[in-house]
Amino acid sequence: MRFHLSPFIRKNSIRVFSVLIGTLLLLGTLLGTPSYAESAVAFVPNDSLTVTQKKSPASAAIGASSFVTAAVNRVGDAVVRIDTERTITHRIADPFSEDPFFRRFFGDGFPQQMPTEQMRGLGSGFIINKGGLVLTNAHVVDKADKVTVRLKDGRTFVGKVQGADEVTDLALVKIDAGSDLPVASLGSSSDVQVGDWAIAVGNPLGLDNTVTLGIISTLKRSSALIGIGNKRLDFIQTDAAINPGNSGGPLLNAQGEVIGINTAIRGDATGIGFAIPIDKAKTIAAQLENGQKVAHPYLGVRMQDLTPELANQINENPNAPIQVPEVNGILVAGVVPNSPAAKAGIRMGDVLLQVDRQQVTQSEQLLNIVENSQIGQVLQIKVQRGNQTQELSVRTAQLQDS
Repeated sequence: MRFHLSPFIRKNSIRVFSVLIGTLLLLGTLLGTPSYAESAVAFVPNDSLTVTQKKSPASAAIGASSFVTAAVNRVGDAVVRIDTERTITHRIADPFSEDPFFRRFFGDGFPQQMPTEQMRGLGSGFIINKGGLVLTNAHVVDKADKVTVRLKDGRTFVGKVQGADEVTDLALVKIDAGSDLPVASLGSSSDVQVGDWAIAVGNPLGLDNTVTLGIISTLKRSSALIGIGNKRLDFIQTDAAINPGNSGGPLLNAQGEVIGINTAIRGDATGIGFAIPIDKAKTIAAQLENGQKVAHPYLGVRMQDLTPELANQINENPNAPIQVPEVNGILVAGVVPNSPAAKAGIRMGDVLLQVDRQQVTQSEQLLNIVENSQIGQVLQIKVQRGNQTQELSVRTAQLQDS
């Protein structure tokens, strides 16, 4: 018996068969041929497509915890809290002590009221060697009668100020704790770049072991530019939060190395903090440890950067006390009595043009030249006074603490 298929069925049967053969060939290809995308693409039962991306080298290095955690764990135990106490005596004038009648009987030994007041301070610091040396800011321990150092593990020690330098705001405190002490790893501030991570650790407002994160905003920010004229420092600027109590604590890089010492903030701004570069601190700390007085040569002049435009404004002011040369240089706005500058004949209104044949147009340049000189070194300074220029010899002297 023969069956006859209609043309319509034959046509569609051939089409179905072709589709079936094509599907089998495709499956064979997918199952039998390797692909570079196999590690990134997987088929799931609900027919959706999931893409798995490979970890970047940075992600792989960080792992499950962040780099901040690793950095803080590396140095955190070496960060200390510093509590200070200072007794202030107030002398109150007694009307009887000023009376001539009573003075005839009691003389200058008339008993006077001398009430006292206890002032307490708080700061941070970090241990830099097994011998128990703690690096902090000079203003943290300034004039303190008692210094107490508290470690993260709760141990408390009486601290002795080994040495302090007001000009750089650095101090060393010694604690007697044996050799069982954690030590902070010191990095190099010369390797720091703008945009690097910055991690501030300390005890702001008495909140122990506080960590904040930011970046390096800029380098070599002059202390004069931020309104700290009595210091000679080029700060590291950061936006990591620094608050009262953070002073003396470490500023870390992403590897947990100390790159700076948190020191100052701007009260009129948010997100602007300053740290002393650790390379500067290492040099000063070595001198303080050896009992040396840190050398700070000075001239004894108050300065103002001068341009022809600024000079013209001064000269056109009818109330200006002096007329100044309309040149680029450093205007002497004042001279400290009995200072090296005064002894050399520098006067208010002089414009400093060169120091040891180096042209100077900014106060920072002059400060750096003087700071890098030696105590007693003679500097040749070219000045313009009115329409005349002359060269004066100035012998530097040691800057006295305020």
